Amino acid sequence: MKIAANNVDEYIEAAPAERQAALRRMLALLREHLPEGFEERLGYGMPAFVVPHHLYPAGYHCDPSLPLPFVSFANQKNFVALYHMGLYASPDDMAWFKESWDAGACGKLDMGKSCIRFKNMAKIPWALLEQLASRMTPADWIARYESAFKSKS
Repeated sequence: MKIAANNVDEYIEAAPAERQAALRRMLALLREHLPEGFEERLGYGMPAFVVPHHLYPAGYHCDPSLPLPFVSFANQKNFVALYHMGLYASPDDMAWFKESWDAGACGKLDMGKSCIRFKNMAKIPWALLEQLASRMTPADWIARYESAFKSKS
């Protein structure tokens, strides 16, 4: 679901009212728990946190003029999505996340390759997302990215 916005706050304000609180909480969680070095911005039309060029000058392999994407979130037609590239690139982190989800009795995990879908805003496992956000530093992400993606491009 495309939302026209010039910044992250405008994006959240333009989302459906019933999802704004969850989107605000997601933003606050990422601001608080992501390790230092990630930079907040709109990326691909959604709130995102990236590794800026001053930390990773090579940028994103698909378009080196863009910073390296790490995590973003979006309001979609039927759900709120959290896109975490680190899970996609790291089988160990993916296994940890799935095991933690099951151990936390969070219900059925609705997930794509790097997209975690939340249809019920009241059942978002915030404590688990805090742990996920704090798991990977920019340096960790760069190393995983280079081993998982750069060798394939």
